Amino acid sequence: MRTLTLLRHAKSSWDDPVQRDFDRPVNQKGLRAARTMGEYCRREALGWDHVIASPAVRCVETLDGFWEGYGKTLQPVWDRRVYLASCVTLLDLINDAPSEAENILLVGHNPGLEDLVLLLVPDEGEELRDALEEKFPTASLAVMAIEEPWEDLAARKAKLTRFVRPRDLDPALGPDQA
Repeated sequence: MRTLTLLRHAKSSWDDPVQRDFDRPVNQKGLRAARTMGEYCRREALGWDHVIASPAVRCVETLDGFWEGYGKTLQPVWDRRVYLASCVTLLDLINDAPSEAENILLVGHNPGLEDLVLLLVPDEGEELRDALEEKFPTASLAVMAIEEPWEDLAARKAKLTRFVRPRDLDPALGPDQA
């Protein structure tokens, strides 16, 4: 059984006067959320043998915080195609993943990540999928179980096994808090 884990970048700063969206950094709350999610993954013994990530600044900084909480750093494949990609493009990237990879972590952006989960996981009224469909907040994590080889992964071929938001681990990281 393979696993595909999706991590949405942490909350970014709209206060920073960058010229390009690609260069927008993560804010302090986002860094706390990324570390918290990394700590969660360490406690839950989640691991990956292949990491694909958007090279956008907010994804790079999210991974910096995430690795800090996780306790070790894995080297991602920085792929510009992940930046603001559609779910179809993201699925193409997963289909092209190394066949020997058993556990993939994909770090990127919405709406592509959320749409990818909704494409891969059948709508059978499951609570986790319904919660993710309502909103896939920044720094949230979705884990799916996959039976097929990566190159055969297609719509409705995954099972969502976890959906964890930063506020689930620390209420201060919720949307209504500073």
